[in-house]
Order: sequence, then structure tokens, then C-alpha cells
Amino acid sequence: MSDHFTGFYNETFGFLAGLVHNNDRAWFEAHRADYERFVLEPALALITALHPIVQEVSPYYRGVAKKSGGSLMRIYRDTRFAHDKTPYKTNIGIQLRHADAADIHAPGYYIHLDLEQTFVGAGTWHPEPADLLNIRRRIAAKPNEFQRAVDDAQKRHAFVVDGESLVKVPRGFDAGHPLVNELKRKDFFLSENLAPDLFFSRDLVEALASRIRAASPYMRFLCQALDAPF
Repeated sequence: MSDHFTGFYNETFGFLAGLVHNNDRAWFEAHRADYERFVLEPALALITALHPIVQEVSPYYRGVAKKSGGSLMRIYRDTRFAHDKTPYKTNIGIQLRHADAADIHAPGYYIHLDLEQTFVGAGTWHPEPADLLNIRRRIAAKPNEFQRAVDDAQKRHAFVVDGESLVKVPRGFDAGHPLVNELKRKDFFLSENLAPDLFFSRDLVEALASRIRAASPYMRFLCQALDAPF
């Protein structure tokens, strides 16, 4: 297995397409070698390449290139309480987590690849109620700092602020606040779609690095709201 990322493969998409149409254990086991070669190997090489980049942005973030228990999200779905009982995810997900993620709900960096979407994101999705309240409180107290972090990221790249929002202003917050629409958010996540062809190239590393750096003030703001070191 090579530690040097040179891109994903046409066969990567071929494997994912096959899994979409044959999402069962027998098909997966028959194509396990393809999973290892065209999904697992390049994904772990990408994580290895991104580790020093996130460390440069913050020593508390890391890329852990392990088959399980690291930055590569597991391909096996948790079907215990799900209506959909298909056993496998049909995407590649990479999450570069905070070193203290086991103890705190810190925001993270996320890379996503499937047949319909290829994107990079930074932030927190569906935070716990206490964390959501703390983020909203910091935005209410430091609106200029928050807006500057978002603006700086969007000036450098085509980030959008993604996720769900409340219809009404959350209880305890001023309906006349200049960032009232931000206070209504239930998710705090910057994302940008990337060209699928980029995932076939070693240039993906620098493209992701540029976006990780651009989103760093936003991530710092969220970490500070959650008392997570950055």
C-alpha cells in the first residue's frame, strides 16, 4: 500500500456504483479486493497527506490513517434503528477530528465522495443542545468576529453556510440582532462542492489544504464557543 496520494480511480466510482445496485454482504465480499485497492488505499493515503496540513492549522486536529477507528468513516451502516436495512454506505467519508473529540463535541473537517456529490466541509452538524446554545451565545456576543470568519472563508472559496434553521428566533435571543438568521441555525457548517475530476488527481491535496486553511477562523470561533482548544 502506498502512502503517497495520487488520486482516486475510475474503479473507485465503479465500485461505488456496483455497491449502489448490489448493497448486500455477498456482493461486497466478492468485491472486497476492489474495496481495498480502489477505496481504502487511496483514502488512507489522502488522510496521511492531510495530517500535516491540519496540524499546521491547529495542533489539536489530526488525520488518522487507520482502516477502522481513525479518520476514514466506516463503510458499515448502523442499521439497528434504521428503516433502511442495507448494510453498507455508498459514499467515502473522511472526518479530520479534534484530538479531544472523544470527550468534547468539537467541530471537524469533512471530505465526501459519492456518485452524486463531491465536497469539503468544516464545522459542526446537528450539535447537542448545550453546544448549540453556546455557539449561539458566542455569535450573539461577538457578531463581527463570526461574520468576519464567514466572510474571509467565502472570499477565498465558494463556501456556503449549509444546514437547517429554525423558523422562529430561539428563546432568549433578540429578534432584532444583526445576525438573527445565524442565530436561527441548527447547523454550523461551511461546505463547498468540488469538481469530481479533482478527486482523480494528486491536486486534490492542495485543493483541500487551501479550503482547510480558509475555514480555520470559522473553526477557531466554533471551538472557542465550545471551550475546545484550537
